[in-house]
Amino acid sequence: MPVSHKTEEAPSILAGDSQEGDTALKTQLEMKLESILSKTEGVGEVRVMLMTGKKKDTKGFSGSDETEVTGVLITAQGAENPVTVQNIQQAVMALFQIDAHKIKIMKMK
Repeated sequence: MPVSHKTEEAPSILAGDSQEGDTALKTQLEMKLESILSKTEGVGEVRVMLMTGKKKDTKGFSGSDETEVTGVLITAQGAENPVTVQNIQQAVMALFQIDAHKIKIMKMK
């Protein structure tokens, strides 16, 4: 008699079933990140754009794909300061679990 093994997976902050839901969540995450970064010392005004893609469920349990952040573009007034850029980059890396080369931070004009 086969035994079913249920495993609990931590929900992804970008888990979603529809493209429309993914877009709304992406926009919400962009706005939250802008709000947090703009309140950080030295950053100033900021704009955020997230690039997302579908990640295949490699474990085969849920049968659905998850949306994941694949790149981040940020423009910030304080980006002329290398320490500020590093702080922004480290925050984004920690938040979205992505590598530094997938994050671009530019000075806002």
